[in-house]
Amino acid sequence: MATENTGYDTYENPLTTRYASRAMSHIFSPDMKFSTWRKLWIALAEAEKELGLGITDEQIADLKKYEHDINYKEAEAREKEVRHDVMAHVYAYGLQAKQAAGIIHLGATSAYVGDNTDIIQIREALLLLKQKLALLIGDLSEFALRYKDLPTLGFTHFQPAQLTTVGKRASLWLQDLWLDYLDVASLADSIPLLGVKGTTGTQASFLELFDGCAEKVQELERRVAEKVGFTTVIPLSGQTYTRKIDSKALSVLSGIAQSASKMTNDVRLLQHLKEIEEPFEEKQIGSSAMAYKRNPMRSERVSSLSKYIMGVAGVPASTESTQWFERTLDDSANRRIVIPEAFMAADAVVDILRNVTQGFVVHEKVIRTRVMEYLPYMATENILMGAVKKGGDRQELHERIRIYSMEAQKQVTDEGLPNNLLKRIASDPAFHLTESEIEGLLDPSLYTGRSASQVTEFITEYIRPITKDFDLQGADKVELKI
Repeated sequence: MATENTGYDTYENPLTTRYASRAMSHIFSPDMKFSTWRKLWIALAEAEKELGLGITDEQIADLKKYEHDINYKEAEAREKEVRHDVMAHVYAYGLQAKQAAGIIHLGATSAYVGDNTDIIQIREALLLLKQKLALLIGDLSEFALRYKDLPTLGFTHFQPAQLTTVGKRASLWLQDLWLDYLDVASLADSIPLLGVKGTTGTQASFLELFDGCAEKVQELERRVAEKVGFTTVIPLSGQTYTRKIDSKALSVLSGIAQSASKMTNDVRLLQHLKEIEEPFEEKQIGSSAMAYKRNPMRSERVSSLSKYIMGVAGVPASTESTQWFERTLDDSANRRIVIPEAFMAADAVVDILRNVTQGFVVHEKVIRTRVMEYLPYMATENILMGAVKKGGDRQELHERIRIYSMEAQKQVTDEGLPNNLLKRIASDPAFHLTESEIEGLLDPSLYTGRSASQVTEFITEYIRPITKDFDLQGADKVELKI
């Protein structure tokens, strides 16, 4: 049943309305896409003129006049007639730039504007993510340094293990994101333009335009690339650039999602333990039914979006593997969806992670209480070594510690009483250790190894060289849309 258009009666993509930044959304917007098409047509016409084709300065000026003034209605109406988006926009552009109508798209095929624009958008999106990752890495490194000395209980299999520090654990998250930064930066720096390749990648149409002069065709491609900000073009193509580039780009985004999901899963577990919490605003509601709840909604949102990114990362791989010969069009529809959406989801993930990191709440007393609960078990190795130095038999003492540990644990789990392992050991004359001597071994910092220095070394050697190029102090605090 038809209803009045209120603006709420059609689907809206939540990535643009709820999650992604305006900057990332703009990169994949119609204005960015179609103004880039026109930028590419201008670059092509300029380069063709410079290399001797009969194109005038007036025609170039006419094209530039309407580069950003896109007549969408005319283009949309034309596309309904011809069922071809590129030719519809060539026609619409020609309605405005009348002097240049005859030379727009000269020698080119649809992939010239379509694929080159895709590459430009992907690179711009990568550069935005590169900047945001650097800021996130900066935020997280400051957190890691602040808490590099704070002992905390380590977990393997989510079972109590040896001590680490809060900062060292954060550095594990940081290291994953550092690896993602390197991948993003590498791809952004190396991604090639399609260039000027023609209908099947042979450049035959351009060779015809320049009367068989291959050198001019090569120079045409170099100049076009330079005019739109690229120093490299892909060496070979069919009609389109190899879709492996799309697969590679989304693989990088999947890496970000993997790191983000691992980090926020840890945060969710820590929030359950009441050790570290993500920000919780004064009027925030954790549950519609249970008013006392403080759900880790930010971390859960990161996990949710990350699942989507990792899921769609396989689509470009499937697309690349099923391309026929020089091209087929079964890539078109899904690329319009998964590439922009994966980048917008990754953008949201990084922004949310910054928001979480900037607002971490660390409950040091809770952390210490848990450390001291399990520290007696961790101190047993040092106790054993101290007792052996006083003449004890290692194997005998090891067995005594094992028995006392089981008895103490049973007292904790079955009777709900405090852990009295150390008292049991101190009362055994075989250890030759007084209670005060054993108490001296209960400093948690004795059991964190090189955690603090590892944090400092990693950040100094690997993180600072990255973050020094970004204005971390001038970066804004990240506020979520919702």
